[in-house]
This record gives sequence, structure tokens and C-alpha cells, in this order.
Amino acid sequence: MSGVPELLVLRLLARKEMYGYELVKAIRTATSEAIGLGEGVVYPSLYGLERKGALKARRKTVNGRSRVYYKVTAKGRRRLDELTDEWQRVTGGIRAALGEPGRA
Repeated sequence: MSGVPELLVLRLLARKEMYGYELVKAIRTATSEAIGLGEGVVYPSLYGLERKGALKARRKTVNGRSRVYYKVTAKGRRRLDELTDEWQRVTGGIRAALGEPGRA
């Protein structure tokens, strides 16, 4: 699952700005419950991506609650493109190895 949390975080945040726990739920929904990344995986991914400049964080108060919302930067979009290309290459190789003709 190397790179999967980063890929999912960037993909979903490229669609819309979210706070951490909202993102945890969005990952489950987007993957039809096939992948459930807990807060112990998502938050370190968010912090790491922010440190690398791939995400930008801002504190926002909604309904009296202060939350940190994240959005993808231009650098993050480039990283998302790289990860997407790599994932497509890997899944194509796995399809070929599983003998799924015409899908590699």
C-alpha cells in the first residue's frame, strides 16, 4: 500500500478542501469501503504533505468549531499526477500478471 494514502489524500483534496476527519470519511466513501485509512495514517500524511508544500492548511471556524482545512497546491497537483501515472503503471502490470488480456 506504499503511496496509496498520499495518492488518495491528494486526489480527494484536489476535488475540494476538507478537514482531517472529513477526509477519513471521504476515503471510505470514495473507495466503497474497500480502503479505510484511520486518523493515525491520514493526519501524518496531511502533515507530511503540508511540510513538502503539496498542501496548504488554514484554520476555519464552522458552527463554532475550529478546524484545520487542507487544499492542494500547484506542487501537490504535480505530485498527484506523478502518483496517478505510477499507480496506473503498477495496476496495469498486476492486471497483466493476473492474465487479464487487453487490460494491461
